[in-house]
Amino acid sequence: MNHTTKFVGLDVSKESIAVAVADGTQAPPRYLGGIPNTPEAVRKLIKWLSKPEELLACYEAGPTGYGLYRQLSQLGVPCVVVAPSLTPVRPGDHVKTDRRDALRLAQLLRAGELTPVWVPGKEDEALRDLVRARESAKRDLRRARQEISSFLLRHGIEAPKGTRRWSKTFLRWLDTVSFAQRATQVAFQEYLRAAHEAAGRVERLEAEIHAVATESDRAPVIQALQALKGVREITAVTVVAEVGEFSWFGSPAQLMAYSGTVPRESSSGARVHRTGITKTGNAHLRFVLGEAAWAYRYKPAVKAPLRARQRGLDPETTAIALKAQERLHRKYWRLISRGKPSGVAATAVARELLGFMWAIACPVEAQRQKVAA
Repeated sequence: MNHTTKFVGLDVSKESIAVAVADGTQAPPRYLGGIPNTPEAVRKLIKWLSKPEELLACYEAGPTGYGLYRQLSQLGVPCVVVAPSLTPVRPGDHVKTDRRDALRLAQLLRAGELTPVWVPGKEDEALRDLVRARESAKRDLRRARQEISSFLLRHGIEAPKGTRRWSKTFLRWLDTVSFAQRATQVAFQEYLRAAHEAAGRVERLEAEIHAVATESDRAPVIQALQALKGVREITAVTVVAEVGEFSWFGSPAQLMAYSGTVPRESSSGARVHRTGITKTGNAHLRFVLGEAAWAYRYKPAVKAPLRARQRGLDPETTAIALKAQERLHRKYWRLISRGKPSGVAATAVARELLGFMWAIACPVEAQRQKVAA
């Protein structure tokens, strides 16, 4: 019986899917046309193509999410979701159509040149949605506060001296601010209401994130990551939501590449030239790592808040966290002493911090899987 695998390239958009197939030979891939992006159309396509076990499908990660992956898996068709930023492109090829993209995916899948991404389960995807909703609320809050600050500056109003901006005292003072013109007062109250609403959104989302951090299946990993300096609950949950399974990455270097914190390189012969980071990976992950990295400017110490987060954790986890403090602190100031800008030094620290996270999370995930089995 012939079990030749067919490699199926799918270019997915909101309304349609372009389909191309490459046989298990060296023959050029064939374009089969487009189908509606509906479960029924996909089911009919798979039935028409071949037996599910003889197929291998792929499509690029994008705004349509992972619904197609889950449907193909239910139909028994192996499927990989690939990273668009790591899909090889021919130099000088500036023509992009659905047909060409589908053909190219089928060809590259057969050649084994595509880089798959980790596909989250429904619970993992829900956690990612929650974290990103909180990021959106924080952006709205920052914008609302900036609008209030600009409004007060424009009208020459200053807070009492010694009042820290956006503290409880500052917020109480804002409630006392008034303007002679009714229209101006109404405008100011609307700005204030928007800021209060955004702050309420952030508070509600952070409460739900706390529940996930302490009660979900991912809770052991989230708690373990908080042993690291600069990694509090929100940061730990964000990292877990964006990375997913740490053990899916075979080495810390692979995880660093996924985050886009590795340097670009353009080398030829004896000439080696490295520039800024690639930024080809997960921007949400890169942002929280960059924020956490600044904590390593300070000398290693286990103060009360960090000691509380480490209480009850495995001694090996806390040992790795202490090693991270010492190593990353030295790394930051070594780079500064060489004349590197502080931002560059912090990015280098963020990249290595992710390696320590991998070292902490992988044993915890292995233990969790062992208990589940």
